[in-house]
Amino acid sequence: QVQVVESGGGLVQSGGSLRLSCAASGRYFSIPVMGWYRQAPGEQRELVADIRSGGSANYADSVKGRFTISRDNAKNILYLQMNSLKPEDTAVYYCRARVSPLLNQPLKDYWGQGTQVTVSS
Repeated sequence: QVQVVESGGGLVQSGGSLRLSCAASGRYFSIPVMGWYRQAPGEQRELVADIRSGGSANYADSVKGRFTISRDNAKNILYLQMNSLKPEDTAVYYCRARVSPLLNQPLKDYWGQGTQVTVSS
């Protein structure tokens, strides 16, 4: 089993910054992909950014140039640095770990419980 725990959310004014962290722990072979998703009230969950173990990253257009995703592969910790925050960034942010339980086995998804980010205008 794998546990995924987010931290770092909170309330910030428009234009401010926050840094989210996500720690994955448990028994697994590797975690090829980790990512951040968000869900605003009444909206579907959407991809914010994800990153492969080799370092290649993918961003939603709405956050390009403002958010930076990174990961510490040795510790399996994922980060999201969020700058120039806007009220429309307000959402619950979730961490997703795509885990390989054993060598050559299909990937399994594990999600954290979410952390609230609120940006006031």
